[in-house]
Amino acid sequence: MTTIIPPPQRAIHPPTAALIAVAALVSLAGAATMASAHSVDASGAEIDGPHTGGKEYLLTVTRPNDLQVIDMTSNELVRSCEIPGPFGSGIMSPAPDGRVVYILSNLWQDIIGIDIQSCEVTFHAAQSSPGETVKSFQSVAVSADGTEVYTVQNPTQLKLDHFEVLEPRLAVFNVADGLDAKAVRTFPVDRRITKIVATDTGDVILGGGDLKAIDPNTGDTRLVMALQNWDRGPRWSTPDAFAMHTQGGPAHEYIMPYSTAEFADDNQDMASANWWWGIARVDLATGEAERMEIAPLSEVIMNFATDPTDDNTLYGVFNGVHKIDIANQTITERYDLPHTYYTVNVSRDGKTVYAGGTSSDISVHRADTLEKIKSIQLPGDMSTTDMRVAYISDPGS
Repeated sequence: MTTIIPPPQRAIHPPTAALIAVAALVSLAGAATMASAHSVDASGAEIDGPHTGGKEYLLTVTRPNDLQVIDMTSNELVRSCEIPGPFGSGIMSPAPDGRVVYILSNLWQDIIGIDIQSCEVTFHAAQSSPGETVKSFQSVAVSADGTEVYTVQNPTQLKLDHFEVLEPRLAVFNVADGLDAKAVRTFPVDRRITKIVATDTGDVILGGGDLKAIDPNTGDTRLVMALQNWDRGPRWSTPDAFAMHTQGGPAHEYIMPYSTAEFADDNQDMASANWWWGIARVDLATGEAERMEIAPLSEVIMNFATDPTDDNTLYGVFNGVHKIDIANQTITERYDLPHTYYTVNVSRDGKTVYAGGTSSDISVHRADTLEKIKSIQLPGDMSTTDMRVAYISDPGS
């Protein structure tokens, strides 16, 4: 079943099962002096300078708290950049031009912008303040023109004898505010928002119980796609969505996996139900959304990514890499992996699939057969971190 919901026509405006935790604030004073704490290539040598010509990079974060930059032509680690503060969740969002990536750090409290060529820290938003701890779980996005950064803040006030959990809010930051950025606008949003993304049409997609879109200039919110509130009648269970990573960069989309049961009759007998994997996804160029069942739930899959050259082909990962034919609702290829991987992504030309997260290696595969090409070893484990693709059209400029 496929549903298309077009966005309202309007002008493009100019310039997300999380736990609210309270942690001791870690001072990041002097972040500007740490701007290039270390910038090394895979051998440990200092970087001579930026690459010339267009370059595609795979980005991830490893503990203790370092951004890893991988050249996707050679599939080699080219540099490691120290991220100020202790490890957060490693969730990130590259700017549209690929030059700076914005990362959640400091126990989910800060947003750090790092130049992926020089390792310079160009942006820092410390969200917590005395008396209020602010956490952002998985949610960081950059506007289509690269001038604003968005996150969903989950604030907790620290009273003398108790904590008071406040309503979550979308916070908007100006990239131009640099190393002492403060929210310039905030708007109330639903609870349980985790992964978010900005569309070319000026909205921010909010992944929670349902998919919603918010105008970051006015706070106006609309429903994009119902999931928790999707009423399909008694023959279908409520979808169980998994809002962990957003891997639609090369395909320029937002993707939310879900699982659901199709019952044989109105008695809703779980034992005789057919179980399905499904996805809700949003085209970031147009804002149009669709949701559909894609394959039987015969395999555990953590995250999905669409082939940028063929939106009928989907890749998934957990204990194996999977290739899915959406139209035929079939897993067409599978490659067993030596351990669990949490996240998956695809090169811009659709020829290479990457499985990462969890441990300290990225497994690289041919997209057509899923044959393993190589393993990229990293200096630290990735844990819950993202794995994003950044493309710089002219890195030498």
